[in-house]
Amino acid sequence: MTSRRVAFATLGCRLNQVDSQRLQAALEARGFSTVAFGAAADVVVVNTCTVTARAEVSDRQAIRRARRANPDARVVVTGCWAQTSADEVAREAGVDLVVGNADKERLPALLDEILEGPRPRAPRVEVGDLRGARLADVDPRPRALGRSRAFLKIQDGCQHRCAFCIVPRARGASRSLEPKLVADQVRLLVEAGRPEVTLTGIDLGHYGADLVPRTSLAALLRELVEIEGLRWLRLSSMLPAYFTEDVLDVLTGAPAIAPHFHLPLQSGSDRVLRAMRRPYSTAMYRSVVERLTRAIPMLGLGADVIAGFPGETEEDAAATQALIEALPFTYLHVFPYSDRKGTEAAARPGHVDGKTVAGRAARLRALGAAKAGAFRRALVGRTEDVLVLETRDRTTGSLVGLTGNYVEVVFGGPDALMRRVARVRVARADAGVHGDLVADPQGGPSK
Repeated sequence: MTSRRVAFATLGCRLNQVDSQRLQAALEARGFSTVAFGAAADVVVVNTCTVTARAEVSDRQAIRRARRANPDARVVVTGCWAQTSADEVAREAGVDLVVGNADKERLPALLDEILEGPRPRAPRVEVGDLRGARLADVDPRPRALGRSRAFLKIQDGCQHRCAFCIVPRARGASRSLEPKLVADQVRLLVEAGRPEVTLTGIDLGHYGADLVPRTSLAALLRELVEIEGLRWLRLSSMLPAYFTEDVLDVLTGAPAIAPHFHLPLQSGSDRVLRAMRRPYSTAMYRSVVERLTRAIPMLGLGADVIAGFPGETEEDAAATQALIEALPFTYLHVFPYSDRKGTEAAARPGHVDGKTVAGRAARLRALGAAKAGAFRRALVGRTEDVLVLETRDRTTGSLVGLTGNYVEVVFGGPDALMRRVARVRVARADAGVHGDLVADPQGGPSK
């Protein structure tokens, strides 16, 4: 009997990518084989995002592409849009099963049921309450061994109630993975040849507060940085309020910590930050950034920014631009504000017109591009360790390596370097960053 084929389309954040990897592993354990999205498949899983209105447009497009590519396949929609808007998802043509975030772990069993008989006339909806949900234990076997970079979800959900954000409804309250399970998984990943591990979570800095006994991110990091063979431990996005002295001591003092952090900003106006219900001020934000940049040379620093939050004035927008100009960002993720149903911001007065929002977003993107370009040019002449990715550059056919400060460098070299750490001298930075192989730390000088 041939195995059933499953394809995945994953939209949105790194956490969704980790969730898709877990679902893939669970289905493969039940005899499924994974094929590329768009290839012939018996089941197509669309793992959705709902953080912006544009994300939901992409969700709908992915569902429609799945149906066009495989009209006889069962189409499963899961993820954040499925959790928050199950009725809307079920109305999409061709959807057979809607599974919320609270029920993702049940997906393999649910698939067995819907594959047994004829296609149901109406989609089956399995979207439970996230209250009381727990973070599922990780698979004891490391996953995604075809990839250079390993991502490990150690936390899910969020304790904050920012005025614009729907994520707490989509992901539930903060919950953490036991520290022993985290440490064991990092060791397994390193032993399997993954020198870099990225810790992911929705509200990463809240890690451990829900556990009994209670622990903290600082305590976890202190243990993880001592794992032999780990070249870089990277953190996903984390609020500046979580950069406590204990956390900063580890981040600025351990060689295994990647010199790259992503600190969501959203606005450079304290008035707007208060309206957003963000748990920090611009002074706190600036203080954390200055502490990190003093301690870590050539720091990679990213931020999320929202343009056009309801009530944002030209003065507020100018304050955001001025703060970004003053701080050493190396890239920006800019989002035009969009209403999320049921959020406080959606009901606020003073919505900014679309043309103004687009103009403010364009200015911020231009500023982010200028800062990214300047940082990449500053790398020229430097020799950097890079994690060599598992795919070659599409244009040149060269290897692609990711520096500790989160810059991709293209350089020549053999496939044998993939998923290993190499040393590369940056030669030039124009449309991309290009370098020359200097040495392979795990295999001696290059030839």
